[in-house]
Amino acid sequence: MTERHRQDDARHLPGQGDLRRLRVAIDGPAGAGKGTVARGLAERLGYLLVDTGAIYRAVALAVHRVGLAWDDSGAIGTLAEDLASGGRIALERGGPGAPPDSTDARAAHDARAAHTASDAGATDAGSADGPAHSSVGGSGMRVLLDGEDISSAIRAPEISLGASRVSAIPAVRKALLAMQRQAGAGGGVVLEGRDIGTVVFPDAEVKFYLTAPAEIRAKRRYDELVARGITVSFEATLSDVLRRDKADSERAVAPLRKADDAILVDSGHRSPQEIIDEMATLVEIRARGA
Repeated sequence: MTERHRQDDARHLPGQGDLRRLRVAIDGPAGAGKGTVARGLAERLGYLLVDTGAIYRAVALAVHRVGLAWDDSGAIGTLAEDLASGGRIALERGGPGAPPDSTDARAAHDARAAHTASDAGATDAGSADGPAHSSVGGSGMRVLLDGEDISSAIRAPEISLGASRVSAIPAVRKALLAMQRQAGAGGGVVLEGRDIGTVVFPDAEVKFYLTAPAEIRAKRRYDELVARGITVSFEATLSDVLRRDKADSERAVAPLRKADDAILVDSGHRSPQEIIDEMATLVEIRARGA
């Protein structure tokens, strides 16, 4: 994000006016810190948070559990349609025990602590208003599959890679698209994923593309896995990150890419709170615009 973006928006800032509730899209590769930043931004703005990647992870877990092969696109597409039409996947606002959805658990903790210290009076995005089972509050989230809390299970490395595989299947993306659009239709929402600004909400009022060097993203993921007691090497984690980058960016349907009007943000050597503060300022400026 550059100073020019902030100055350009400030020139169009009227003196008074009600804040519009916007749709904020945050896209980017795995490990860029989208979960941490999206959650912190939702808290700061009092917006709802929708982690679209969690929906694809839930599909991947369902595929894994029924024993389908990752390349059985026909059966996986049928399963995804059943999961979506039957309301078998749900996102719920999480309580204090909800696991972080970031690939950098320590950064998530630091961001929340800094936010609490500097903005104790901010609106809690996890309040009771808003559409149930489609959006989640900024304080955390639970992902349910057939009523079971799978928030931790979908963070396993094999499910992460599986999510990339199933997300490349056109029938899966079609089945889940309506669910994602419904979640953000009313505005006042932060959506994070890989194709929010390009496919799900190409007309989102504010778009960010959050990225970082692959080595930094792999280190974040490695630290998270180690903290959860999972034995893995950094080299294997980096290989997984690179493999997922390739799969996400080269898939035929809705590949990972920066929207032309998205603001590029590099999280590699910046704190989550610094990024959240800058994003929030820009969103608030645009929310006051015509």
